[in-house]
Amino acid sequence: MTTTTATGVTVVIVPPATANGPMHVGHLSGPYLAADIAARAARARGERVITTAGFDVHQNWVLTRAEKEGVDVEKLAASFREEIVAALDAARIQYDVFLDPQSPEYQRGVTTLAADLTTAGRFPMRKLTLLACSDCDRTLHQSYVVGKCAWCGSGAAGGGCEGCGGYTSAENLIDPRCNRCGGEPRPFTATVPVLPMEDYREELIEVWLRAELSDRARQIVTHYLENRLPDVPIAYPTNWGLAGTGPHSGLRLEVYAEVGLSNLYGVAESLKPGSLGLENTTAAWSEVAGLWHFNGIDNGFYFALFWPAVYLAAGVPPEAIGGAQVNEFYTLDGEKFSTSRNHAIWANDFLGQEDVDIVRLYLAWDRPDRFASDFTLSSYREFEAYVRPLLDGARGNNVGEAAAAHDGTMPPLMAEADVTRGVAALKPRGFDPALAVRAVLTGLAASAPGAEMLLQILTGR
Repeated sequence: MTTTTATGVTVVIVPPATANGPMHVGHLSGPYLAADIAARAARARGERVITTAGFDVHQNWVLTRAEKEGVDVEKLAASFREEIVAALDAARIQYDVFLDPQSPEYQRGVTTLAADLTTAGRFPMRKLTLLACSDCDRTLHQSYVVGKCAWCGSGAAGGGCEGCGGYTSAENLIDPRCNRCGGEPRPFTATVPVLPMEDYREELIEVWLRAELSDRARQIVTHYLENRLPDVPIAYPTNWGLAGTGPHSGLRLEVYAEVGLSNLYGVAESLKPGSLGLENTTAAWSEVAGLWHFNGIDNGFYFALFWPAVYLAAGVPPEAIGGAQVNEFYTLDGEKFSTSRNHAIWANDFLGQEDVDIVRLYLAWDRPDRFASDFTLSSYREFEAYVRPLLDGARGNNVGEAAAAHDGTMPPLMAEADVTRGVAALKPRGFDPALAVRAVLTGLAASAPGAEMLLQILTGR
C-alpha cells in the first residue's frame, strides 16, 4: 500500500456505550468494529488519526435500571464500565481518547465548554414550557417518557425514535406519559439553555452538500430541513445527569448534548493538552481535516443534524465535517438484540470462546451497513469453516496448502487487483468492509501482494 503523510487530522468517533448493560455482538457489528478498521486503514495510508471511545452513565436509563434492581447506580455503572472496556480490548478495538464521564477532568472540560457556549450566545438561555409527571414529578425526558413518534407513528421514548431515527421529546411525542409510573404529563416553565438549530441551517446545508451520508440518513436530513429546525434543550431541571456550572447551575446537561461536547473536549485535549474552554477547544480543532461519525441509524437525527450543529456552534468549520458511516439494525435469529430480554450474544463471552480473527472478519463481512442483516450461529460456523484454512495458511505462511483447500483460486493479477480494491474500500468515504473481507480472502488464497497487510487491518492483529 502506498502511504502519504497528511497534515490534517482525521477524527473517528463512535457513540459511547451506555453503562446499563454489557456489550453484545450487535454493538460490535455496528459502529465499534467498523470505526476501528477505518482508523487502522487511515493510519496505514499515513494519515494522522484520533479515535474516541467511552461509556455513558448519564442517560437516565442507567438510573432506571439501578432503581428497578435496587442497586447503587454508581456501582452498577462501574461494573458495566469494566465489562465494556474488557469487550473493546478483547475485540482489539483501539482508541486514542477514552471519554470517562466519571472523571473529574472530563466533567470540568465538558461543563466549562457548555457554559462558555452559553456565555458566547451559542446556547442561549430561554424560557420553555416543559412537561413533568403529575404523579412522580419527574421531568419527562429520555427514559422517563414514552409515546408515539409524530413523524412515523412508532412507539418511542424520549431522545430518538428507533423506527425512523427522528428527534423525540416529551413535547413532540403523541400521547406522552411517564414511563416510570404511567402518570399524565403536566406543563411547567423553566429557563434552560438551548441549541437553536435553525441558526445553523445554511451551514448544515453546506455540510451535507459535501459530506457522505447514507440514503436513510439523508431522508432524516431532508425531513428536518423541510421545516423549521428545532430548538433543542441543552440541559434540564432533572435528577440525573452531569451537573451544569455557571449559567447552568441547578440543571443537568442533556446527555446527547454532553456526547457532542465530550467529543469536542476529548479531541481538543488529545491535540493540545490543557485545552479548557471554548477558545482553546476551537483553536485545537483547527488541526482537524476530517470528522467521521460511525453510528447506528436509530441515532440519525443526532449524527446527521444535532452533533454537527453543536460542532458548528463551537467553531468547527463545515468543511471539516466529513460525514457519517451508518449501520442499520443487526438482529439475532430474526429478532432485535435486547439487553432487557437477554436476547443477545454477549461480546465478552463470544470473544473469549472464538477465534478473534474470524469474529472480526465475520462481523465486518456481515455488517448491516446498507441494509439490516441477521446473525445466526449456523451462518457464522459456515463462514468459519470456509475462512479457517486461509487464516491457518497465512499464519503459518503455508499459502500453498491454503490455496489448495479452495478450488477456483483467482489468477494472481486478478487477486492483486481485488486486494487493491479492498484496501480502497476502507476509506471513510465509500466505506465497505464487506468488500474488503471478500478481497482479503481472495488475496490470501492466491498469495497476492498486500493481502497480509489488509488482513492485519481487518483482524487488528
